[in-house]
Amino acid sequence: MRWPHLLGGLLVVVFLLGAFVSQAPSLSAYHGMMDTHLFLSDGPRQPLVVAFGGGSGGNDWERRYLKPHRDSLLARGFALLAIGYFKTENSPGALDRISLNAIADTIFSIAQRHPQLDTSRIILMGSSKGAELVLNLASRFPKFKGVVALAPAHVSFPALTIAANTSSWQYNGAEVPYVPASFETIVPAIKGDLYAAFSMMLEDTAAVQRAEIEVEKINGPVLLLSGKADDQWPATEMSDQIMQRLARHHFTHHYRHLAFEGGHAVPLQHMDSVWAFLQTEFKN
Repeated sequence: MRWPHLLGGLLVVVFLLGAFVSQAPSLSAYHGMMDTHLFLSDGPRQPLVVAFGGGSGGNDWERRYLKPHRDSLLARGFALLAIGYFKTENSPGALDRISLNAIADTIFSIAQRHPQLDTSRIILMGSSKGAELVLNLASRFPKFKGVVALAPAHVSFPALTIAANTSSWQYNGAEVPYVPASFETIVPAIKGDLYAAFSMMLEDTAAVQRAEIEVEKINGPVLLLSGKADDQWPATEMSDQIMQRLARHHFTHHYRHLAFEGGHAVPLQHMDSVWAFLQTEFKN
């Protein structure tokens, strides 16, 4: 499996070198571009699940190791759109200021070109950095009607670049506010303790407040899955923050957090909970 290691070697380099690089990198020539793969089920009016992988890049949901999960989804009458938003042939080489507008436009364009799809039922699903992405997307584009976030973050974090001084995401031409990596995070990063590094970043309460994703604006139900022993970042604690924010804002749609025994990858072992959520909220 690839996405459990989203934060591995690359982020160690980011934490080590980011403090010494001040100039923001140039935007990729592939900025706003991505690779997509649509898997259709049988029958009319198929709800569409749009799936994103994490910080290892590529198009995870078209890969062989996720084929059993794809097939399970298709067997339930859902279509799946796999999107590779960086480190693919036709996308940026780094997770840096990825255009939320471009992703949303691409999804809506593809959905409208296929009459088998029900454009009123588009659900976003992402893991790790992909979960951070889908929460940012759904909180800004009300045409998305639900979210499944595996090992998510409640804030936006820096781009996965050597500089680490730009946002992971861009919206309407501006960077989405993010929690920066401080110089102090270098020590745990050297030790390979990324959980501690991210936890230290989250101690910057002012930055967290600025970078917190406005999940209360999501126009549909939300399912969060996390591993209680996640060693990459504090996904369970961040999921709890999402739940608390939804409660504070009297979120009217169904929302639930399932925390399992296990690490960063454990949500993939509980996709039956995801299928049940999708079936209840979008098929029944």
